[in-house]
Amino acid sequence: MSEQPSKRLNVQSFQKAKKGNYYCGDSYFYKETEDAFVCALADGLGSGELAMDSSKAVIKTIEDNPELEIEPLINKCNESLAGKRGVVLGILRIEFKSNTYSYSSIGNIGIMMITGDGVKKRNIPQAGYLSGFPRKLGIMRGTLTPNMMFIMFSDGVDDRQLSSGLFKNGDPSRIIDQFKNDNAKLRQDDTTLIAIKYD
Repeated sequence: MSEQPSKRLNVQSFQKAKKGNYYCGDSYFYKETEDAFVCALADGLGSGELAMDSSKAVIKTIEDNPELEIEPLINKCNESLAGKRGVVLGILRIEFKSNTYSYSSIGNIGIMMITGDGVKKRNIPQAGYLSGFPRKLGIMRGTLTPNMMFIMFSDGVDDRQLSSGLFKNGDPSRIIDQFKNDNAKLRQDDTTLIAIKYD
């Protein structure tokens, strides 16, 4: 886990290792610069220390290269996985000057968008995972609007746990708190939930 304070966005997160595990195979990072915001969530295949090692290697690559666009950034992440387990990965990038966002999701990292008027859209991730070999990417793009929210989550979060009511108040802190309270006994895998709001 690595966090950098954000000025234009309200970012809140929750993470917990799989029941019975000391190490969490999920790692994430977010950072806001003058021109852009990047948030990434990686989940190492399997669980435990080896999964954590892979996800941390990918996140370290993103920490070191936050200025890169999504495609070259993912290519660098692939290079960092030589000799390691694979990962599934989601990356969100917001460009403030053009008021646009882009994202890519490989494997079962979910990314959901909620507009200021409550319209919810869920992306369909690309199948597979990163494993050190080049692969074709799908990158989705859109226009940023006031009060838009982005929700990123690993496979420890079931879609059914993300009900419409969870997002009604539009406050990332309350969303995270409610998720923790409502689903404390349901987590059967490493779990990460990140709520991002553009104010």
